[in-house]
Amino acid sequence: MHMFRKGAVKGVVAGTMAGGALILTGCGAIPDSRSDAGSASSGGISQPRSSPGPVATSRSAQMCLAQLGDTGARFSALPDRDYGMGCRRENSVQLSALQGDHSQFSIGNIGAVECETAQLFSAWARFGVDRAARQILGSPLTRIETMGSYACRNVAGTGRRSAHARAEAIDIGAFVLDDGRRISVLSDWNDGTASEREFLRVVHRSACKRFGTVLGPDYNAAHRDHLHLEQGDGSFCR
Repeated sequence: MHMFRKGAVKGVVAGTMAGGALILTGCGAIPDSRSDAGSASSGGISQPRSSPGPVATSRSAQMCLAQLGDTGARFSALPDRDYGMGCRRENSVQLSALQGDHSQFSIGNIGAVECETAQLFSAWARFGVDRAARQILGSPLTRIETMGSYACRNVAGTGRRSAHARAEAIDIGAFVLDDGRRISVLSDWNDGTASEREFLRVVHRSACKRFGTVLGPDYNAAHRDHLHLEQGDGSFCR
């Protein structure tokens, strides 16, 4: 695990992703969990068709890693992989912790994330989530529980690859606070206390200011248990 800082990228020892593609469940942007993320039937290939590429070969990729390190994030850079059939990850990282205003917090169940997506996630977690937790709920954030990131999948009901297939999307299931409370999208979006419901809607709106696509429980039943955060140039917030 490495803490990346500006000018330190050339010394990176690349991490590796164990187990290939992660299987995401319950995400409306992907088919249901009965389909194997790496199977030929889902359009994926279980092993990369070429050897892993080097880490951060371009100047822009190196700059992204350095900038991510400047946020205080802890991560390992991952080698590029092309799984075929539109599933790949380029300039991706494995996150282990992000920096808040006063302390770091951990990230649960997350796999490969494209570097620019990780930058958006890092900024949202600090300025949109940690600050909202302290202001609305009176306790800082200590952990974000995700439902995964990279997965070789299509957008549900289509033949088009999901942003998850490029490691450009993250699904968020819950937030754990320093005082021990766990704020769950599934349990607390509609049935939480007034402050818990307000917190979830504030972090949802905050995500909409940074990510191209944000989907939550009000979008459809498939997103009743998570927030789908996707990098992109658009502005689709539901």
